[in-house]
Amino acid sequence: MTEKLAVLEERIGYQFRDRKKLQNAMMHSSYTNERRLPKYQCNERLEFLGDAVLELVSSEYLFLESPQMPEGELTKTRASMVCEPALAFCAREIELGKYLLLGKGEDATGGRERDSITSDAMEALIGAIYLDGGFTSAKEFIRKFILKDLEHKKLFYDSKTILQEMVQAQMEGPVSYQLLGEEGPDHNKSFSVRVLIQGKECGIGKGRTKKAAEQQAAYRAILMLRGKNQGV
Repeated sequence: MTEKLAVLEERIGYQFRDRKKLQNAMMHSSYTNERRLPKYQCNERLEFLGDAVLELVSSEYLFLESPQMPEGELTKTRASMVCEPALAFCAREIELGKYLLLGKGEDATGGRERDSITSDAMEALIGAIYLDGGFTSAKEFIRKFILKDLEHKKLFYDSKTILQEMVQAQMEGPVSYQLLGEEGPDHNKSFSVRVLIQGKECGIGKGRTKKAAEQQAAYRAILMLRGKNQGV
């Protein structure tokens, strides 16, 4: 596990003074339960801390970057930036799931790719960096891996809503999703879905849930529509 954590440190560009904090951040409750370890040793306490640090950094970022945005819009935008799908997207970019310590059952059922688990681990990682290197180190990590390329990230994790709005604006509806197939055992299925606009296929997506597959299909449809509108 030490070697794997060293690879993770390299990926995120931060070397822990106390690597036990990083290991703690990767320790899911299913792992501590399976090994009959104390509940407090799982990453939930670090997740609690990381959530607070993330909220402060993202709030400051929005406040400074959007000086004319009203309070209500700031709150709404911040919520979308740090919601579960957004953090899970960021976690996938650094392949955080590979480094998690999971119970055998959770691992076997695809826990390394589950948004709820990887998003929580992302917050726990922030908490660990904060404790190990202080606020500046945590802020640098958040700016590098969460507040970077926000438009593209929002396009992905909010793709179904964005596609619906695009189609309505262009009077091209309706939008519908069609399940093409599923494969794998019940505990680890993979779904294929296509999105149709006026009955025409505009994108295909795959995911561990139907919702995730629809999201990917919508994302591909958005890219296709944008390319079409820009004459690409």
